[in-house]
Amino acid sequence: MFDRPASGSSSTSGAVLVQLDFGAEDYAERLDELELLATSAGATPLAVVGGKRGSPDPATFAGKGKVAEIGDTARLHGAELIIFNHELSPGQQRNLEKILQIRVVDRTSLILDIFALRARSHEGKLQVELAQLQHLATRLVRGWTHLERQKGGIGLRGPGEKQLETDRRLLGKRVALLKERLRIHERQRAVRRRSRERSEVLSVSLVGYTNAGKSTLFNALTKAGAYAANQLFATLDTTSRRLFVEGAGQIVISDTVGFIRDLPHSLVAAFHATLEETAMADLLLHVVDSASPDRDQQMTAVSRVLEEIGAGGVPQILVWNKIDLSAVEPGIDRGEDDDHGKIRRVRCSARTGAGLALLREALAEVARERNGQPDADAAVPGHCTGYPFNQPGTSSS
Repeated sequence: MFDRPASGSSSTSGAVLVQLDFGAEDYAERLDELELLATSAGATPLAVVGGKRGSPDPATFAGKGKVAEIGDTARLHGAELIIFNHELSPGQQRNLEKILQIRVVDRTSLILDIFALRARSHEGKLQVELAQLQHLATRLVRGWTHLERQKGGIGLRGPGEKQLETDRRLLGKRVALLKERLRIHERQRAVRRRSRERSEVLSVSLVGYTNAGKSTLFNALTKAGAYAANQLFATLDTTSRRLFVEGAGQIVISDTVGFIRDLPHSLVAAFHATLEETAMADLLLHVVDSASPDRDQQMTAVSRVLEEIGAGGVPQILVWNKIDLSAVEPGIDRGEDDDHGKIRRVRCSARTGAGLALLREALAEVARERNGQPDADAAVPGHCTGYPFNQPGTSSS
């Protein structure tokens, strides 16, 4: 048995990042993402340890030689934290900490920590705490000395059960309480959703990979002033606003939490009620960072999460954002066979405002179709640039 190493007393901890190559094509992009995740969590990346492996080591994930290299690197740079861009089993995490005598954090724990930093609303904090406790429940197994058994002595004698069992029991009670509180929020949200349905207001949700520019786009459309920053998971709490679209009237547009590849299942489960809003939307605006070299993989990751939460069948329009960085002209792309078919993609820049008028036109067209109104503008020159729709991930520049 051993006590877990401390993570450092300062608000910013120096960290060694570990990214092993198991043959994935997006190794470089994953490493860049790890650095952003570490920075978003408040850590200062000091060094990166990489290497190729055929498969993870069952005991330490990285193997004996690589673990020694990680330890040497951490001591050389005075690191207080080691961050793996992989999901570690409880046993692997304990073994690494026992060998290295430095706090070890895996990808799931890192994302959970960022979510805890970003949560602002009461419901958001409840969801994050639930996800953290569900993740912790898998790690209450023979790893920490204070959980092994209750200490004896005057005033310290327990009720006859191991401390580990006590922690599990208390954790289970807290999880049940959090789930009940979240069910109350879910019922309240369902009432608001039924009210929108009765009023036949078009419901639109912004979805996309984290840091794709959803909040900036949301602010540009609604003037809501929602928090937007060049950080991963800058937005955690869902924000909804009514938006007047000329020719279609009022719609409700919602800014949602960003997705990421390998999103922890505990987060998906804890945020089920919030993510359900996405599945119940009439239209999804899938915001894509058109300037990112990793956009294909990011779009695939978003699609996987949408399928997982039951939103895979909701109609989508791709919003090809950040065209000011990718040298793409603003415009609307429709179906390949029909220049005036369904809108598939709108090219715009939320930061500069280029193409936002076209996005509003696209929303108006969808709203009119939903209400059974003829689309008088579909054949008007200038409403479609004439570019054929390219498959996701291909640039039209």
